[in-house]
Amino acid sequence: MRKMQRRNVQIAKTPSDHAIPWSLPSLAARYAAVRRATEQLVEPLSPEDCALQSMPEASPVKWHLAHTSWFFETFVLERFVPGYRPFHPAYRTMFNSYYNAVGDKHPRPERGLISRPGLPDVLAYRRHVDACMAELFEKSPGHNPEFSDLVELGINHEEQHQELILMDVKHLLWKNPLRPAYVERWPLTPIRGRKSRWLGFDGGIKQIGHEGEGFAFDNECPRHAVMLRGFEIASHPVTHGDFLAFIEDHGYERAELWLSSGWDVVRAQGWRAPQYWERRGDDWYTFTLHGTAKVDHHTPICHVSYYEADAFARWARARLPIEAEWEVVAAGTPVAGNFQESRALHPLALRDEPPAPGLAQLFGDVWEWTQSAYSPYPGFQPAEGAVGEYNGKFMCNQYVLRGGSCATPVAHIRGTYRNFFPPEARWQFSGLRLARDA
Repeated sequence: MRKMQRRNVQIAKTPSDHAIPWSLPSLAARYAAVRRATEQLVEPLSPEDCALQSMPEASPVKWHLAHTSWFFETFVLERFVPGYRPFHPAYRTMFNSYYNAVGDKHPRPERGLISRPGLPDVLAYRRHVDACMAELFEKSPGHNPEFSDLVELGINHEEQHQELILMDVKHLLWKNPLRPAYVERWPLTPIRGRKSRWLGFDGGIKQIGHEGEGFAFDNECPRHAVMLRGFEIASHPVTHGDFLAFIEDHGYERAELWLSSGWDVVRAQGWRAPQYWERRGDDWYTFTLHGTAKVDHHTPICHVSYYEADAFARWARARLPIEAEWEVVAAGTPVAGNFQESRALHPLALRDEPPAPGLAQLFGDVWEWTQSAYSPYPGFQPAEGAVGEYNGKFMCNQYVLRGGSCATPVAHIRGTYRNFFPPEARWQFSGLRLARDA
């Protein structure tokens, strides 16, 4: 692939880079760090890259940069700075995502039509918000639980948008006939395959959900009891090689393997392989953020929908785990693996020698589909006001994924974290792990 010449986006130093002394609370330092990390993700992109929207479900990078600033301006600065004047009054509508209590919203499918404000104006907006936040931190309102909670929510919200930026950029570059790379290709080395095995777990009454110290989204609460039957779960996630066997067995052509609505999507969309795959002669290739690469049989399968994960599990005479099973086996497992910080930005083959005992690659690499519908836990209560719209109103027609991915910031993930997507979505970094009844 011919290397493209790019005009990189230059991110100006913001007040959050130098105005917050080490003596301020860790919340201020974490705010500054997450804002820098977002801007670092944008540095390989051109201004043109940042303005485009590749599909209605995605958003331009420029919009992500502005919306994450909008969040802090709307929910923190307007609340805690007396007489605060917004950077631009039109931004309240333009960069509102889905908060009906805040007011009107610009249509999501038309975000790519917003040529102005330009990228320099959006970066100036970020600098303005960061300067106001730095001043607010210096006034030490951290003793106010409402302030601390909203800043913590904003930090985690921005971490989510970091992954969304990588998802949306990947889809955007894939739609370009030149298939340009986001960053230079990583060194690919041959890895010996690992054979997955079944690990058994006893049934009974188990506890799932978040409790105790530390941040969690409202959809992870409250902690509650569930009854599980004995089950087995695969030691490793399904690999590209495993999924290739499904394709070669005509899995995309066999209606008996698919849910009815999934089969409708397969036929309507012409699916014959996971997202970003293409066949060249006898070999399969996949598009990555490092450019197009030959499919590595030993890496976890990525960019499959719930429908594809479910069909594969049925073909393999297994099933997807329910989310309670996944959380029970994850309990006590350290959150470590291939996350955004590795800069691989693609699932990697397991390198342990010999294979580590127990569950491998439970965190990082790919989000793992579960068969659980995204629904409220018993006793779930959304927060009051606009921030209560964050999760609860999406608890319909979606399925839960667990574990994080190669595009997720490592600090963002915990064993109780519940991600969710509609069953046809597959531009996220999603894969699967098999389960079966004991």
